Amino acid sequence: MSVIETIPESAAAGPIAQLYADDLRALGYVPSHSRAMALNPGAFAAWRALQAAIASSLGLRRYELVTLAAARGIGSAACLLAHGRKALTFMEADELERVARDYRTAGLPADEVAMMDFALKLSTASATMDDADSRSLRDAGFSDREIVDIALAAAARNYFSRALHALAVDVDVPPGLDPRLQDALLAPLGGPAHPAPAGS
Repeated sequence: MSVIETIPESAAAGPIAQLYADDLRALGYVPSHSRAMALNPGAFAAWRALQAAIASSLGLRRYELVTLAAARGIGSAACLLAHGRKALTFMEADELERVARDYRTAGLPADEVAMMDFALKLSTASATMDDADSRSLRDAGFSDREIVDIALAAAARNYFSRALHALAVDVDVPPGLDPRLQDALLAPLGGPAHPAPAGS
């Protein structure tokens, strides 16, 4: 549990109230990570603007798949669950479960597997990356702009997820997320299911 004291919805005002309202409109609730990051509302608003700029260029499906791979590499339960729910807007639950358990064997197109491999490596061994990693994306058909966007999406997830880890922010299970899908999202890549967070 984080030592950070967040501002409850009933006491939120100004930019913080607006950030909370955005979550209520989009998600139906205000996640713990929003409450923590909203303590610096300017930085949090800038983060959201960065997300939107990358996603609008890369496309929502690609952005979310890259985000899931990066979050997997980081080991961010909060981001895996939150973006797993978001991925349901473009993917059926059974396909998402297969992707969560092992995207390499889930029947995804080769270009999507390549970008997820890139995001996973960026999140686990970025210091070892070189031109061969970018070339793998080019060989998969991505343009230079798309390669940059994939790198930005994965790197941005590292920024946010690692801040949540550092602050020990509570992990929320999004309302309505099926327990089987929760297990798949939190399982080690290609491995057995991981227990859901307490309180799920």
